[in-house]
Amino acid sequence: MPGPDITRPKNKGAGHFVFLRWALWGGALVAALAQPVAGDSLWKPSQVRTELAQPAASSQPATSKESQSGTTATAPENSSRESSQQQPSQQQNTQDNGTFVIRKDVDEVLLHATVVDDKERIVTNLSKSDFAVFEDGKPQTIISFHHEDIPVSMGILIDNSGSMREKRAKVNQAALNLVRSSNPQDEVFVVNFNDEYYLDQDFTNDLLKLKEALEKIDAKGGTALYEAVVASADHLKRDSKLERKVLFVVTDGEDNASRETLEQAVKQLQDENGPSVYAIGILGDEEHPKRARRALEIIAQRTGGLAFFPKTLDEVDEISRQVAHDIRNQYTIGYKSTNPRSTGGFRQIRVEAKAKGHGKMSVRTKSGYYAGTQAGAAGNK
Repeated sequence: MPGPDITRPKNKGAGHFVFLRWALWGGALVAALAQPVAGDSLWKPSQVRTELAQPAASSQPATSKESQSGTTATAPENSSRESSQQQPSQQQNTQDNGTFVIRKDVDEVLLHATVVDDKERIVTNLSKSDFAVFEDGKPQTIISFHHEDIPVSMGILIDNSGSMREKRAKVNQAALNLVRSSNPQDEVFVVNFNDEYYLDQDFTNDLLKLKEALEKIDAKGGTALYEAVVASADHLKRDSKLERKVLFVVTDGEDNASRETLEQAVKQLQDENGPSVYAIGILGDEEHPKRARRALEIIAQRTGGLAFFPKTLDEVDEISRQVAHDIRNQYTIGYKSTNPRSTGGFRQIRVEAKAKGHGKMSVRTKSGYYAGTQAGAAGNK
């Protein structure tokens, strides 16, 4: 099954803005120009899966993507002057038009890692020499290293099934507080999902727009968690401007509506530059809490994120702030694999950290990745 394309559908039925301009010098009237407005339609699975490269019709107009994000995408290629001053494999943190962008060599594997001590406290004062990276058990040479609060592209995915109706107010508030506690330059989109999934707000850092999207509550139906996660990861891959990618998921139940299996979803998330998934499972009334919990744990662990299972709904807000703290204190580690990309396949990753003055430390990052285009192929088996 091909991975879903969630490129924002265009509004074919939208009106045109017409601009008239009088010529100052000749007094002649310049012909009116018309420009269609980008659509902000609901993002339905049928549209995503069957119209991969075609814009879907919409009845809801919206502002353009540029006005939503407030930034302009930066191409990986830079001016000849800049490129001549950089080593090809060197990762760079730069700031273009107010947006931080991580640039890397195309063959460089980037890891975003959180380090905690034996008391689960985040360790933030390590250097490049304190880390060791292993791919398929073989040591790798670290060629780039950063520990900065770099903005991320984030998808907020909220369960909109019938059982979430009474929980949405507190969950929505927690999601907004996650954004408030995050880097102000993050770009965020919102997906509400039940047995279908909807892109109710594309990339933005406007809290009001995010709040409005979260309040599009139509709590009914089942839970297509896996499909929503896979489609959102694909949206990040295709349309995000930033290197670091995160999904924040809140659900109260087991997936019971996806055509994707857990295994297929995880494989597609383990793309070479796939997102870290932070999940909150509110599973008190779930019929199969152990299965639901295990699914969220697998998704989070394989992608370098975390899964939380609060005992009460009131804990969700504090967890969201903890997630923001975790994201803003990660190390970015780059290496060039000794295994040629052309061989494809899955590569297992292990990262270790040791430093004087610290006891035993644990490093949390993705457990592995599919090289090149193998992730999509594996996810379709």
